[in-house]
Amino acid sequence: MQPATKLERRVVTAAEQALERHQRVSPLDVLIGLGWLPPGPVTEWQQGRASHLEAVAVVSPARLADALEIFHRWVAGRGLRSGGIDHVAATRDRRPLRFTAAGDGAREQAYHVQWMPAELTEQQRERLTARRNKPPELVVVLPLKPFTCAGCGRTDADRLMSEDAGPVCLACADLDHLVFLPAGDAALTRRAKKASRLSAVVVRFSRSRRRHERQGLLVERAAIEQAEQECLSDEEARARRRERDRERREVADVAFQHDLAEHIVRMFPGCPPPRAAEISRHTGERGSGRVGRSAAGRALDPDAVLRAVVASVRHEDTPYDQMLMDGVPRDEARQRIRDDIDRVLAAWRG
Repeated sequence: MQPATKLERRVVTAAEQALERHQRVSPLDVLIGLGWLPPGPVTEWQQGRASHLEAVAVVSPARLADALEIFHRWVAGRGLRSGGIDHVAATRDRRPLRFTAAGDGAREQAYHVQWMPAELTEQQRERLTARRNKPPELVVVLPLKPFTCAGCGRTDADRLMSEDAGPVCLACADLDHLVFLPAGDAALTRRAKKASRLSAVVVRFSRSRRRHERQGLLVERAAIEQAEQECLSDEEARARRRERDRERREVADVAFQHDLAEHIVRMFPGCPPPRAAEISRHTGERGSGRVGRSAAGRALDPDAVLRAVVASVRHEDTPYDQMLMDGVPRDEARQRIRDDIDRVLAAWRG
């Protein structure tokens, strides 16, 4: 399939990137890769807090259907092999997740198929499918304000689990015997979760980032004790491995930022190389959450690179920041500086 329109190019790029990273690709992977399904709302849907996927998309259902039609044409041209996948909520009842507002059978079923390279062995395909069908983690929320348990009516509980009837406390969710293990020690968390027969992720909503963020795990007390003993036994070896991993990440970051700077100069020949290097360092900073750290940014997707350049111009070459300081609403400020950004980009394009 030769992409003709901008949407076709974007869909094909998202599909190929997902297939390269995971050796499998599904409609959900493509829509997330397009940026049409923001991570935060998708997580809420997966945790059963949104009625259907279309409700959290930033585009219309018709637009989603257009993208999936292009995706299936691309699949047909690649000779990929299909496999069924489950989509269940991170709730105690593991109920099936819904994708469409109308519950259309054919469209719902289309989301339950993933595609893999034909050259994979049957064992490899089964392993990928089993990994994809692994039930999601149970989720417990640290609420930002008091709530009334839909089960027992108590109002002083400090954690809740979402159910169809409403939020319930840990006692009503049969999780009150578990112990909270704060996030921070990856090895301890991983081992405690593995040793615990029952576990749940604890999250809290961040108003600044507008998403739920992990705070730790609920696990059995015996699992924590076992994990602590295991961590003490190989602490030195893990410290050496962390240092090697840190050095490897630094080398990878430098290489990526160099490639990104070169890509910026190719797209904008008039952009001074030092400025391109500064943009790449800023947007590609590890842990920043900026566009350079997204999957599209790491793949040097032209739309992602453009967004990184526009963000730099907005803050460095226009009075945008001063407008915000003066109290101008964000949308109004962006509207005022649109012509300024266009002039800089036109000059850099040569």
